[in-house]
Amino acid sequence: MRTVHAGPRGARFPISRNGFRAQTQSTSRATVNSRYSLGMGLTARGLTRTFGRNVAVEHAAVTLSSGRITGLVGPNGAGKTTLLLMLAGLLAPDSGCIELDGVEAESTQLRTEIGWMPDAFGTWDSLTATEILILFGRLHGRSTRNARLRAAELLELVHLDEFADRPAHELSRGQKQRLGFARALVHRPRVLLLDEPASGMDPRSRRELRDHLRAMADEGCAVLISSHILTELSELVDDVVIMTDGRTRDSTRPDARLWRIREAGRSGASATTMSFADEEAAARHLHGLIADGAQIAEFSPIDSALENAYLASDAERT
Repeated sequence: MRTVHAGPRGARFPISRNGFRAQTQSTSRATVNSRYSLGMGLTARGLTRTFGRNVAVEHAAVTLSSGRITGLVGPNGAGKTTLLLMLAGLLAPDSGCIELDGVEAESTQLRTEIGWMPDAFGTWDSLTATEILILFGRLHGRSTRNARLRAAELLELVHLDEFADRPAHELSRGQKQRLGFARALVHRPRVLLLDEPASGMDPRSRRELRDHLRAMADEGCAVLISSHILTELSELVDDVVIMTDGRTRDSTRPDARLWRIREAGRSGASATTMSFADEEAAARHLHGLIADGAQIAEFSPIDSALENAYLASDAERT
């Protein structure tokens, strides 16, 4: 078993290897990044940010570890995007601190070391995909030659090489998301923050995104993903931070889950559902069914551990 550590007030609950993180196929592409070192990470403590009388984030705490993918979940208006902007060095907190490798970091250093992918692609629509990536490479101090080489590498990685010379405004929503992902990787960040990265992507692109992120984490990158697509997130993340009302909150993961049971030759509509306290209880029930002669064609959980953890946090509907 593995245990979440998300700072003194972050979500904590055990995660089994077959729980939140499912094994995904590693990308066959060339190495995305190559400057990670295990043990590096980002820690935020007591982050608070207000806008007038509105407290968007209050004493939030997050720990992102090298080689691990953390999911940030919560209802709309919980403060997730504001928290991500502070972690990325794009919004100054009113109080609290952010550390890289145990040393307090200024916003300039955060922007240098962290890759940021917002939920909506925003850039100069008249520029081509190649020009956008070259521009961001130059902003991060790369030579024009190196920025051009990196742009070509990333466009191939996200399957946009055939659109390299197309203006951004001609790209679809999903293509812009893939370009936004490439843009976040231009400077080979050690920490990667993503806000609803799969929004607008087709199923193949979403699968490839998961593969890329797992490959990066396996190389040592620390990844934080905010998403409402809990079923997909549960297949990827190692750790979870649940956020409600501007705070990262303690939580426990319910072990009980619903399972779908269908006998061979029966229609999907005839399937039954049962709740079991844990996987061992489900396995005992399945063993009993088979011992009684039942021909079971389908026996699988129909909700995710991550979804259950979110619901257990008593987050309000938004």
